[in-house]
Amino acid sequence: MTQHKVLIANRGEIAMRILRACVGLGHEFVCVYTQADAASGHVRLARELGGGQSLFRIRSYQDPSELFAVADASQATAVHPGYGFFAEDYRFARRTENRDRPLIFIGPSWSVIRDLGDKINTKRIARSLSVPTIPGSDRPIFDEMEAVELAQAIFAFQNDQGITEGCVLVKASAGGGGMGIEEVYDLDTFRSVYRRIRNYAKRNLSDEGVLIEQRIFDFNHLEVQVAAERGGKNAVHFGTRNCSVQSLGRQKRIEVAPGFDPASLSYAFDASHVLDSITQHSVNMAKAVGYDNVGTWEWIVTPKGEPFLMEVNTRIQVENGVSGVISRCRCQADTKHGVDIISEQIRLGLGEPLGYTQDDVGFEGVGIEYRIIAEDPTDRFTPCLGRIERFAWRPEPWLQVFTQVPTAVDADIAYDIPMDFDPNLALAIVWGQDLGQARARGEEFLQNLTLAGTDTSGAPLRTNLGFLLSRTQTILHF
Repeated sequence: MTQHKVLIANRGEIAMRILRACVGLGHEFVCVYTQADAASGHVRLARELGGGQSLFRIRSYQDPSELFAVADASQATAVHPGYGFFAEDYRFARRTENRDRPLIFIGPSWSVIRDLGDKINTKRIARSLSVPTIPGSDRPIFDEMEAVELAQAIFAFQNDQGITEGCVLVKASAGGGGMGIEEVYDLDTFRSVYRRIRNYAKRNLSDEGVLIEQRIFDFNHLEVQVAAERGGKNAVHFGTRNCSVQSLGRQKRIEVAPGFDPASLSYAFDASHVLDSITQHSVNMAKAVGYDNVGTWEWIVTPKGEPFLMEVNTRIQVENGVSGVISRCRCQADTKHGVDIISEQIRLGLGEPLGYTQDDVGFEGVGIEYRIIAEDPTDRFTPCLGRIERFAWRPEPWLQVFTQVPTAVDADIAYDIPMDFDPNLALAIVWGQDLGQARARGEEFLQNLTLAGTDTSGAPLRTNLGFLLSRTQTILHF
């Protein structure tokens, strides 16, 4: 195996996880940080494991020229974008590979990112492969009259289905993460919403494409974790996860793997069949398009058990660890604690073969991932800024916590939440033999967690711990 030096073009907990994966695989690394992140855990860990020469201060994580300058100065041979920032920017991936001094982009090929990054194009590809998609447009709608006619048709269809209060989704084609989406409940307001979303897409995404879809009510949001090797010759899935516990802005807060648990709960449909269906569709589509790294196929499932593909995320996702914790691979020496999907992503991105088939992948237990955030769920999940003075938890063999915040070990270090980024504090992944045990362990972790600090006014820092605890007993219920 050729040794590489990987530029980690990200920050916080994901940078720390990539860093550790590089070390575990025998690769060198180089990290970047901004002034706002000088106290971040990824800076401390990089200095600890790689020394001062592994760290470069930059002005912005979103300046590609600055990142490439660091890559050249450090003689990096590959770039890992993490998630967010440039992770799904096909232009950045293409530039990475086509420079005078080429670098390996650890992610899908830029053409795959381009083709699947557009929700409309993804829907068109899916429909050509008989993959079920949400009723609505499968091409950009630029003409307002055409958009109105499509909305009228969807409202009429919903009325025929007995839905008395129909709803149409107006979505930016190139959007993601719940951004650039609005719900419309009547034709009188449709025109203004359509114009607003189109302007938003043009201004923020440099793409005026707008998607008009039927709004599916009371759905569950499921995902399929896929991994494929370079050339798209082989692909497997690492199961499903349920991401239905979200904020008002459709931002995920709890993820559970697997996506349904028919062994513990009763559903009004054949849940096992739905899981088999979406995993098979996802892997078949990955092979058909030549997918060549890790990625996530995102689905919604109706109360009748009808699955519809929403989109494909061509990157590692925040919640990859909850899929990894329940996965077991017979071809790997030690996966009793799960599969490290970030390590798999790096291996595959650097050109190694997958080395196993779907028959070698099994699943055990239930995993729950909590996103711990400084926010106020009682006030529309409003972000909170301030200082964290103590953060601690009791280590357990069934618990993983990923955080850039100094912990009780560094008790003399206070941490000011940077205002430049979302106030995400930590990810916690709990594993149990079954759903009941996973829930009990999740509650135990949340109840014993110490998270103390003050907001900018001096009041106690608000977090979403109470919200996470209140939702634990109802996860996977439909």
